[in-house]
Amino acid sequence: MPFPALADPAPEPASHHLPQHVPLAAQTRDGLVESIHYGSLIATAEAGAGTRTVLTAGDPLAPFYPRSALKPLQAVALVRAGLDLPADLLALTAASHSGAPQHVDGVRRILEMHGLAPDVLGNSSDLPYGSTERDEWLRAGRTATQLTQNCSGKHASMAATCVINSWPVTGYLDPGHPLQRLVARSVAELTDEQPSGLSTDGCGTPLFALTLRGMARAFGVIARAAAEAEGAVGTPTAEAAVGLAMQRHPDMVAGEHRDVTEFMRLTPGAVAKDGFQGVQLIGLPDGRAVAVKISDGGDSARMPVAVSVLEALGVDTGPLAPIARTAVLGGGRPVGTFQALDFLSTPPDEAP
Repeated sequence: MPFPALADPAPEPASHHLPQHVPLAAQTRDGLVESIHYGSLIATAEAGAGTRTVLTAGDPLAPFYPRSALKPLQAVALVRAGLDLPADLLALTAASHSGAPQHVDGVRRILEMHGLAPDVLGNSSDLPYGSTERDEWLRAGRTATQLTQNCSGKHASMAATCVINSWPVTGYLDPGHPLQRLVARSVAELTDEQPSGLSTDGCGTPLFALTLRGMARAFGVIARAAAEAEGAVGTPTAEAAVGLAMQRHPDMVAGEHRDVTEFMRLTPGAVAKDGFQGVQLIGLPDGRAVAVKISDGGDSARMPVAVSVLEALGVDTGPLAPIARTAVLGGGRPVGTFQALDFLSTPPDEAP
């Protein structure tokens, strides 16, 4: 069923604008720089009712698509609309999961709790995202499904939220559907900016063009809300509920041997989420946040760069060494490194 379009659609970003990215990470092999990864980043801090820029590199105000890093914000919108799940399933709602048995079973649980069958899911079909999980799935003679696609937790919870609010489940991905209108309002509030463009993510959900500054603000809000709610009496806010769920069940947000899961295990109080095409977001319990976009979309540079920013902020990154710098192998032995560069920063009084 068609739904009315969103009112006052945002203009499309100028297609000819190229963000002014800078070198952020490099891979060396026996002393020679083999590859350089460009990108942009920002670190922010909450200052009263506003957001203060602490550090930047590149072009952090250029519009970009956060991809799956948008999921925690979408999860906040669903909780605001009445979604009430156990913490592990709420973490799965904000996940790009590996497709392990607990992930697939979790998606089924969300559906069954709300009287839904898997055929209501509107996401694309795919094999499990995790390499080990994919191999096991294929060895069992299975093919791509919507349940194993890495965004299925979010889609199950979107369908469940429709049931809770007596909204049509059919068409829940339409930008004009009441669910997606709610998500759009929540994203604008959390980022404190209006999206500059609208597209469709790989799984089929509406996708907003935002800035690194806006996304960093949102993650800082979620992480700080979780810290303030830890041990408090009463029902947590939607932001706190999502942040706490991700912190307590990092294995549901990604999976074993995934850097986002390891990061949250090693960094108490942090909320972290990656996104396709080289996106990394991190929120800290004091409201500070880091947002990184790697221009070539490569996955290997986002976390080392993000950890380097945290170090510049004075965060103890010692426990994060295994995911901050990796060895480059030649014949099975280390011959080089992949690590963040000394990125350019903007003094706080000159930051955008």
